[in-house]
Amino acid sequence: MKNKLVLLFLGCAVLGYAQKKNTKNTVKIKPKSEFVAELISKMTLDEKLGQLNLPTSGDITTGQANSSNVAKNIAEGKVGGLFNIKSVQKIKEVQKIAVEKSRLKIPLLFGMDVIHGYETTFPIPLGLSCTWDMNLIERSAQIAAQEASADGINWTFSPMVDISRDPRWGRVSEGSGEDPYLGSQIAKAMVNGYQQNDLSKNNSILACVKHFALYGAPEGGRDYNTVDMSHIRMFNDYFPPYKAAVDAGVGSVMASFNEVDGIPATGNKWLMTDVLRKQWGFKGFVVTDFTGIPEMIEHGMGNLQDVSALSLNAGVEMDMVGEGFLTTLKKSLDEKRVTIEQIDNAVRLILEAKYDLGLFEDPYKYCDEKRAKTEIFTVGSRKEARSIAAQSLVLLKNQNQLLPLKKSGTIALIGPLADAKENMPGTWSVATKMENAISLLAGIKEVAGSSTKVLYAKGSNLDYDETLETNATMFGKTLHRDNRSKEELLAEALKVANQSDIIVAALGESAEMSGESSSRTNLEIPQAQKDLLNALLKTGKPVVLVLFDGRPLVITEENQTVPAILNVWFAGSEAGYAIADVLFGDVNPSGKLTSTFPRSVGQLPIYYAHKNTGRPLSNTEGKFEKFRSNYIDERNEPLFPFGFGLSYTSFEYTNLKVSSDKMNFTGTLKVTVDVANTGNFDGKETVQLYIRDIVGSVTRPVRELKNFKKIALKKGEKQTVTFDITVEDLKFYNSDLQFVAEPGQFDVFVGGNSNANSKISFELTK
Repeated sequence: MKNKLVLLFLGCAVLGYAQKKNTKNTVKIKPKSEFVAELISKMTLDEKLGQLNLPTSGDITTGQANSSNVAKNIAEGKVGGLFNIKSVQKIKEVQKIAVEKSRLKIPLLFGMDVIHGYETTFPIPLGLSCTWDMNLIERSAQIAAQEASADGINWTFSPMVDISRDPRWGRVSEGSGEDPYLGSQIAKAMVNGYQQNDLSKNNSILACVKHFALYGAPEGGRDYNTVDMSHIRMFNDYFPPYKAAVDAGVGSVMASFNEVDGIPATGNKWLMTDVLRKQWGFKGFVVTDFTGIPEMIEHGMGNLQDVSALSLNAGVEMDMVGEGFLTTLKKSLDEKRVTIEQIDNAVRLILEAKYDLGLFEDPYKYCDEKRAKTEIFTVGSRKEARSIAAQSLVLLKNQNQLLPLKKSGTIALIGPLADAKENMPGTWSVATKMENAISLLAGIKEVAGSSTKVLYAKGSNLDYDETLETNATMFGKTLHRDNRSKEELLAEALKVANQSDIIVAALGESAEMSGESSSRTNLEIPQAQKDLLNALLKTGKPVVLVLFDGRPLVITEENQTVPAILNVWFAGSEAGYAIADVLFGDVNPSGKLTSTFPRSVGQLPIYYAHKNTGRPLSNTEGKFEKFRSNYIDERNEPLFPFGFGLSYTSFEYTNLKVSSDKMNFTGTLKVTVDVANTGNFDGKETVQLYIRDIVGSVTRPVRELKNFKKIALKKGEKQTVTFDITVEDLKFYNSDLQFVAEPGQFDVFVGGNSNANSKISFELTK
């Protein structure tokens, strides 16, 4: 009798997925392949197409889910997942419709752009990458997953791993910079943090690597624009982070908006099937970006039916918002433009993701109201966010050791970003409660203590142009524009400045001056703020520039005139505390740039791993030479190179050695270097190893990052840092797109940035 009851229960699980509200099903359902195959066999064509449909819900009000239009579609089996719903209560209501009112009771995926934290917000990804600390980066993703999963979310559209070498593109803020090796390490760390190698946990969520592929290289740095590059460049420079995420087991991939080889990525079979699945072995599902399918109409690829069929044939499984799959694939199937096998395969991959997340065992797995009350924006998570944020800040200049500040005297804090807590979380802070963010003014007052007097003045608006400021302060990130005249604002600032011992100028971009659809042709600080800064400098008081930005800016003038510059990106919900921790020396800055700062926008795109020309400059002073590869009006090199970042202490590199001057294809070479803290503070240093392949069958970059280690050294301490080099570190894609290493001479550079001049050589032999 007992066995019969168990069999009866299993049958119900397959047909109806018997609901267990807030408790996990105690009876194990069938193995994944068998379970999913049986379910697909019971589905109508409409129900199959419904699983491929990912609409946005809007923010359904609690208690209104049943009366919403999306509820009708869910009940009819026309929805596979939703995104942009926030809170357990709302998600639970909607999930209830799917598992109690639809015929087959298939649970939904719930996605959100959890990009750099949930309610506890970490630095924007570009800033986070500047920690060069994979443990911290993975931990930030783990905390984000903890909080998002506690609030009902089971899928994030992150990490974004697009390589970008042109900061005119606003979404450089959402990625990890310009380097494929570092970007690959960060991609793995983020995937591991979100998924934790076990999607059955209730505090892990499905990751989605994006945007596949090449989205970070649009012509002119203009978002959504055409991308055109050789395959050899794709494989060597732009593909590695995507592949690293796939190798780490990422569960989903998002298609990019741009074209690849003349075909939009959303409909590109070579990209989605030949590379992603056949070459890299990706096993998850591919989702379009927002309206990615219908946007191919504007690309000139046909009508909605044409582009929907093109996308499915390419290897895309889920249609975000476009509804082309839902409304046209039935007709395309009748016309034999797609096959039922393709549709079934797409459905299978989506159902397998839901299975892996444990949603068939417990559709309400992520709807525990107790977790929502106790695991979001906790004291512990905020403490970690503050610590991580402090390690993302990059000290660009510190003339005469102006920093750290003393916790005494009078400080004038001036600038439109000084008391702007809504901007501290940065772009793509979808779940952040802006009212909880910490402004720089609040942070400095807290950290400085009662012995320090802090005076404040806004000094200027973000920009003289009110329209530009409106466009740069969207999504609740207002700077509360001051309607006083520029003369009145400046007079107040100068009055405050003249009462102070030191001026801290909080200037730069607003949070939404970078991010999606925030491309810029002028990368300088807005003129209103430049005028304010110049007036502050004329007071004769020492000035510290706290620079807010979501991309490398052109600060050539500021670097010449301001004695100290701390680049703080947008450091998250705890930004004010973290910045103050660094300004006052409670934390020694250790961030290193992951994206090159240009001298001029005319240098763009600019990056360290460039190739030589046949006519390189022969001098090292950057002087102009006719008939050489240079500019008439500017030096070739950047203002601040990749990997650059100062500390309050100093580090000395000596005794660079290699274990042998020869290595064969099966050997391992050891590189050692002594690093000493020669300053007056304990500190952290990121020791970077670069390699140059001197002669190749195709031209090779002047140097490439191949390894790094972040170490902590006490004042006066010395440490020997060891790196291993194997043949894998020397491989690249040749003109036949074969991943090879070639015998020959290699130079090894080790130091604190990509301009490291300590060099040693070895030969790779057969």
